[in-house]
Amino acid sequence: MKENRIPVITINREYGAGGRSLAAILSEKLGIPYYDRDFVKKTVEESGFDEEDVEREGEELSRSSKVIKNLFNGTVSYKSSHDAIFEAEKKLILKLADEPCIIVGRCADRILAGSGIDSISIYLHAPLKMRLQRAEELSENGGMQTEKFIEKRDSQRRTFYKQYTGCDISDAANYTFCFDTGKISIAACAEMVLALLKED
Repeated sequence: MKENRIPVITINREYGAGGRSLAAILSEKLGIPYYDRDFVKKTVEESGFDEEDVEREGEELSRSSKVIKNLFNGTVSYKSSHDAIFEAEKKLILKLADEPCIIVGRCADRILAGSGIDSISIYLHAPLKMRLQRAEELSENGGMQTEKFIEKRDSQRRTFYKQYTGCDISDAANYTFCFDTGKISIAACAEMVLALLKED
C-alpha cells in the first residue's frame, strides 16, 4: 500500500459471522490494535457520554427509533442521542485512523471513505445455522430466543448503517473483501487480507 503503511482495516458483519475473531487474528499478525467492545470505553473517554448509553445506542438503531427521529427532525432544536453518539464515534474513528488499526462496525468504512482515508473494508456473512451456533457460544442474548436475537441485532445494524451512511450494509460494491465464513474459515480470510497487504 502507499508509503508501506498498513491502512486502517474496517470490518462489518452479520451477527455471529466472526468479525471479532477476524479482527483479533489480523491484530496479532500485523501488530496493530483492534477496536470492538473497547470502542465503547474509548468513546466514553473522548466524549463524556454515559457508558450505558453508548453501549445501547452506539451501533444499534431500531426501525421505530428511526421513524421517531425522522418525525422530530422537522424541528430545528431536536437532536437525538443516537445522532450525538454517532458524531462522537465518528470523531473517535477519525482520530484512531491516524495510526494503523482495525475497527469493527460503527460505519467506520464509510466514515473513512468520506474523509479520503486509505482503508481496507471487509464484510462477513454466514449461513444462519453457523451463526446460531456462534451465538450460543457467545451467550449475549439475555434469555431471548437465539434466532430472534440474531434477527434483531442484524436488523438494528442494517438500520443504523442505512441511517448514517445511506448505503446497504451488505452491498458488496462497498467493500474490498466479502467473505462467507460458512465456506471460508476465519484463518483463511485473514490470510487473503494479509496477502493483499504484502502487494506493492
